[in-house]
Amino acid sequence: MLNEINIDPALIPQHIAIIMDGNGRWAKQHGKERSYGHQVGAQTARKIIEESARIGIKHLTLYTFSTENWNRPAEEISALMNLLLDSIEEDVFLRNNVSFRVIGDMSKMPADVQERLQSCINNVAHCTGMCLVLALSYSSRWEIAEAAKQIALDVQVGKITANEVDSVAFSSYLSTNFMPDPDLLIRTGGEVRLSNYLLWQCAYSELYFCDTYWPEFDEKELHRAIYGYQRRERRFGKTSEQI
Repeated sequence: MLNEINIDPALIPQHIAIIMDGNGRWAKQHGKERSYGHQVGAQTARKIIEESARIGIKHLTLYTFSTENWNRPAEEISALMNLLLDSIEEDVFLRNNVSFRVIGDMSKMPADVQERLQSCINNVAHCTGMCLVLALSYSSRWEIAEAAKQIALDVQVGKITANEVDSVAFSSYLSTNFMPDPDLLIRTGGEVRLSNYLLWQCAYSELYFCDTYWPEFDEKELHRAIYGYQRRERRFGKTSEQI
């Protein structure tokens, strides 16, 4: 598949972040309940995780459940939590040498989900390949506010001075401080917005939007997004001549 779309293996992005959008609309389009769309979406996630690991992506961050998603009907939230428990497949991670992390406000997650997530994190910590990151109960504004509060506390007790707070220092207080910022952000489902996802981290990310609903997003679609990324010139404020 890689050669079909002529992806350059030497230019694979280190970090891809994905907004997995369109499960509910895809299910409705097929005369199914929203929960069915989430189930098929979970299967898609597994395929994309395995393919991402295979082609050499170092970090893959999936927007799995936002803080705003807590406002959905209780029945749908319950179904999503149960699906999350069923979808954490350590054997898939181990087989693909994938480590696992979670970012977000875990205090809001059900206790059994928290325990299952932590167990998986511990059991695959030795894996040295791609790092899969799930953004759960996550909001970028929440994350930035939490970082600001912690910086204020550290300034108050003398751990850091106000003059030492710059963009590098601020980034170290974010929950994503263990990985580089996304090179490429993909959003499926036809919407063209970031929806409170990695706002600080995506300051210089390449953005790729497609109409494909997440349940239909396959390996070829992933390759197409990477191909688009590889054809762009990333200048980071410089001129083309300086690159």
